[in-house]
Amino acid sequence: MTDLVRERLKSLPDRPGCYLMRDRQGEIIYVGKAKNLKNRVRSYFRSGASHSPKVRSMVQTVWDFEFITVKNEAEALLTEASLIKKYKPHFNILMRDDKRYLALRADRSVPFPRFTCVRIIRDDGARYFGPFPSSPVVREAKDFVEKHYGIRSCNAVLLDETVHKHCLADIIRTCSAPCLGHISSDDYLMRFDEACEFLSGNRPEVLEEMKSKMSEAASKGDYESAARFRDTYFALKEMTKSHFTRKSPQMRRDDAMLGIAELAQVIGLDSPPRIIECVDISNLFGQHNVASLVVARDGLPDKRFYRHFKIKTFEGADDPRAMAEVARRRYGPDSTVAPRLPKADLYICDGGVTQLRAARAVFAQLGINDIPTIGLAESQEIIVLDDGRPDVYLPRDSQALMVITRLRDEAHRFALSYHRRLRDKTIRESVLDEVPGIGAAKKMKLLKAFKSVYGIARATAAEISSVAGISESLANEVLRTVFSVARKGGV
Repeated sequence: MTDLVRERLKSLPDRPGCYLMRDRQGEIIYVGKAKNLKNRVRSYFRSGASHSPKVRSMVQTVWDFEFITVKNEAEALLTEASLIKKYKPHFNILMRDDKRYLALRADRSVPFPRFTCVRIIRDDGARYFGPFPSSPVVREAKDFVEKHYGIRSCNAVLLDETVHKHCLADIIRTCSAPCLGHISSDDYLMRFDEACEFLSGNRPEVLEEMKSKMSEAASKGDYESAARFRDTYFALKEMTKSHFTRKSPQMRRDDAMLGIAELAQVIGLDSPPRIIECVDISNLFGQHNVASLVVARDGLPDKRFYRHFKIKTFEGADDPRAMAEVARRRYGPDSTVAPRLPKADLYICDGGVTQLRAARAVFAQLGINDIPTIGLAESQEIIVLDDGRPDVYLPRDSQALMVITRLRDEAHRFALSYHRRLRDKTIRESVLDEVPGIGAAKKMKLLKAFKSVYGIARATAAEISSVAGISESLANEVLRTVFSVARKGGV
């Protein structure tokens, strides 16, 4: 276990999510999911753990890892699949194909709309439910809403009596038969909208009806029907969880606006904070002390205004002091970023009360009293106020909590990306600096030609000699140094 991994393990939360293992080159070699990130990831590095040869090989290769928290196990599964398809990690064997999970598509803009199973979700104005990890669950839900609400399942473009005079769905009463004129367009659309509301989780009474049918069949000894009702009930229960509904961009904007309105209410602002800034500090054993500032406009992240800060006034790990430096460099009279960024309506310090007090002290020194400032304690995601009012605990399904935790997670990601870039740069420079006779110019030639220290390690002495214009003996010294540092864990 590297020191980097050992330090990362301390920050793992007791939450569901995904973890990404990286090798010494920074390449993602494995993506996994977990119901409890702390327990799952720590199990890889536990002393005496019995792993399969593949897992053991992966663990021995891990140099660093990062994690992403999600709401639940099913979302972790979907996120894992997305990450595997994106990065194609070496040790992920089972899910390296292009399989996509099923979703239900509902396009209300067409005459007599219907539900279709799709694997690609597009921003086409239609409403999507899913994707969902279990295809049988999606198909069971589709079959149920079609029969329960009388939604057509045929794929005909034109609906008329000639085409559908032999339609069995009408005969067995599983369709309202709009093609035969048995229902008006307005009444059909009302049924379709009700089916969509059910899939969104807004009609729990329908589920209770299915549960009652299951119990009634079981009490009569009709166990075959009871089992069928049971399977349908549990499939629908999973499918109708509202967080599986894929929202359109406009729906996400509407939720974000609701979130900032709710946030204004719970922390006592006069109006919703249209511009929110969030600052996160990142360092490793006090080295590469950096910060990130991310911005949300109307509740949604706006990457145009993200900024990195390299802490300059001190060395070592001191998050409150770093938070104070960022606040001063952001809003002080000598700020280089202030003219290019919109002024915040709310300033969030990622961390507890000490980080919050540090930022507020700087604002007081600068005479800034019109930027509300709060802290966000990560352990339980508590809003810290420190102005005489109690801390705020938001419900897990609160839109306000979703706004600020999404921004906090962005700040984490943005800070870690900068931290990793600085660390990798230092590693590259420090290794070649140990080679006598390799100056700055030759070092840049080598890095430009072979892209990284790892590329140099894979080259021959003759190739290194020809690129850098050095003797073959010095090229051999370069290789010896690179391999020596690698064996010690320096790269």
